[in-house]
Amino acid sequence: MDNDIYGHVNNVTYYSYFDTTINRYLIEVGGLDINNAPVVGYVVNSNCQFKKPVAYPDSLEAGLRVIRIGNSSVTYELGLFRNGDMDPAALGQVVHVFVDREKNHAVAIPGSIRGALERILVC
Repeated sequence: MDNDIYGHVNNVTYYSYFDTTINRYLIEVGGLDINNAPVVGYVVNSNCQFKKPVAYPDSLEAGLRVIRIGNSSVTYELGLFRNGDMDPAALGQVVHVFVDREKNHAVAIPGSIRGALERILVC
């Protein structure tokens, strides 16, 4: 399903790759329990610059870093690369705001997640 009628990965699929990359990091390194955590991150802004096409079954690697951490928000930068290629196929930016799941309002980033984000923060 990744390839569109033109034979390459469809634009919207890149956003799914970004989301998977971020959430996998938050789960594995930040300890986020996506089903039960009282605080979760909502995407409030995202963009993607498409540099060159990729097509399934290309192997892709994703790079993830944080460029800004606020009290309740974080800005990520991502790159998608064909396996072994140093030039990105796509570059993206995603902003998460952390919210109380029940009250649906912004709250401070939980400590374990903040620690994980600080590990990949670039200045």
